[in-house]
Amino acid sequence: MFEAQAICSPTRLQLPIFTRNCISRPRIGFVARISNPNELMCQTHSCSFLSPPEDIRTQTRFTFNASSSSVGSAEYIEEPATKVRFQISLSLPGCSSSLSLLGTGYREKVFAIIGVKVYAAGLYVNQSILNSLNAWIGRSAAEIEEDSSLFSTIFQSPLEKSLQIVLVRDVDGKTFWDALNDAISPRIKSPTPVDESALSTFRSIFQGQPLKKGTFIFLTWPDPSKMLVCISADGLPSSVDAAIESENVASALFDVFFGDTPVCPSLKSSIVNGLESVLK
Repeated sequence: MFEAQAICSPTRLQLPIFTRNCISRPRIGFVARISNPNELMCQTHSCSFLSPPEDIRTQTRFTFNASSSSVGSAEYIEEPATKVRFQISLSLPGCSSSLSLLGTGYREKVFAIIGVKVYAAGLYVNQSILNSLNAWIGRSAAEIEEDSSLFSTIFQSPLEKSLQIVLVRDVDGKTFWDALNDAISPRIKSPTPVDESALSTFRSIFQGQPLKKGTFIFLTWPDPSKMLVCISADGLPSSVDAAIESENVASALFDVFFGDTPVCPSLKSSIVNGLESVLK
């Protein structure tokens, strides 16, 4: 998208580590403030119908290579190339629970060999999605990145995932849509009437709308057959702007960012590095 040559500058996220002895038990992480602004403490415990005994509680430290800070009660990490800050967790319209940040990256367009950053991006997921990735336990980042089935598993999960795009320069809405459409169209070989209707709805959101620097665009997949679009020029969105009811379109757009030839390689690399730490 934007015919860019993206430079990989991933933000590595090290999330709470699931041990082999309790892989089948979901884990809940609680972020607690500590004195070092670059380090967070995550207190985790295994969940069951009974209260867990004290001896199975653990404390796992994780750090972000990008700087972290707090504003009010919200915690952030910074995408280093663009200096855009992403909340570690957030709640979005159309999602049944809060989502956790899995990785960040940025998109760059090249004009006459000069790179111009267009937006920063972060992927948020329902943390329970990690429970479906046991097949990749112990694999290196290189092995995870080469295996396209991992991102397919994430997409096919019936749990929510959302891509946040933060513009770092003004972009005309039509230009933004044209770039998206150029990336989506080759991935839908024979669009059905349902696909055409969904693309028309998607296009109408951006046509004639100026997208200013700092605008948030959220592309949220509640399940593989549907995508929600939210655009906000003033913080997190409070409502859904459009629902895209086409599995082909939803899948194609996910593949644009997380397929074999992603338009934002730094984002995918950041996620892969984070998953390598989680899936040890």
